[in-house]
Amino acid sequence: MRFLIISTSLLWGAASGCVSNQDSSVKTGATGVGFETEVVSLLGRPLYARPSGDQKKLTQAFLQSIIDFHGSPKDLSKIVWPGRRLGYLWRMNDAIHYYTLALEKHPNHAPLYRHRGHRYISVRQFDRAIEDLEKAAVLLAGRPEEIEPDGMPNVKNIPLTTTAFNVWYHLGLARYLKGDFEGALAAYRETMKHSRRYDDNLVATTHWMYMTLRRLRRDKEAAALLKPIREDMEIIENHAYHRCVLMYKGLLKPDELSVDGDMNGVVDVTQGYGLGNWYLYRGDKAEAKKVFERVVSGDLWPGFGFIAAEADLARLRK
Repeated sequence: MRFLIISTSLLWGAASGCVSNQDSSVKTGATGVGFETEVVSLLGRPLYARPSGDQKKLTQAFLQSIIDFHGSPKDLSKIVWPGRRLGYLWRMNDAIHYYTLALEKHPNHAPLYRHRGHRYISVRQFDRAIEDLEKAAVLLAGRPEEIEPDGMPNVKNIPLTTTAFNVWYHLGLARYLKGDFEGALAAYRETMKHSRRYDDNLVATTHWMYMTLRRLRRDKEAAALLKPIREDMEIIENHAYHRCVLMYKGLLKPDELSVDGDMNGVVDVTQGYGLGNWYLYRGDKAEAKKVFERVVSGDLWPGFGFIAAEADLARLRK
């Protein structure tokens, strides 16, 4: 098998124009049998950098992001892209190293904290994620909203979110994963303020906020949160979240959620986690555990539903 080998110090040099575009520190190389462990799960399982997309295209996009930033090193809109592209290659630790080096040069650039915080979630370092995302929220306070470009555009090629939305959304998630449900709820309330009225953003935030309220046993508030949810919402990409919140509202039955795949797709992982929670809220821990174990049986370990299922299984086992 082949995968990307990164020398982060020279990578940053390339991105800031210190070495040539052809620098040999960024290359693909043979690693022998299998893959290196990228992270160990919360359940002790080694997880590997085996991205689900076309690795050749993902690698080419990563290398192009370095060339683009090398060509305009003062354009901070390009500074996050090498790290983002590393994330799409599931090279989460390399992405974190890249952002860390970038922050040494630009310590007040909120998007760097936002994206490094996301990747700290990916490697299950929730405290560090929270620290980064809280820093980003402070830096963004009072600033105009900025649309965040998509690295993997949706079918309509419409960027749905802003940097502020993603900061608060990921902060809510990091707190939720750590078990700080009061803190998660506060973050999701802020997320709602930056939804830009897209139904995709509403259903995604409602999904996590609903589950947070149920964990806090604030069931009436959770039910009230579902009032705007309709079957005819205009959903561009977050169809799995939409189906989950329809189930929470009783407009879909649990057995109508598709969790019959191999758990290597975002839809199955997302809906699987939602279904596991549906059982957990009803006191059926055995069935919830069974569903959560199915979710983490696949290889889509960067998925939020996968990480959340891990966190819940770890708590259930205790």
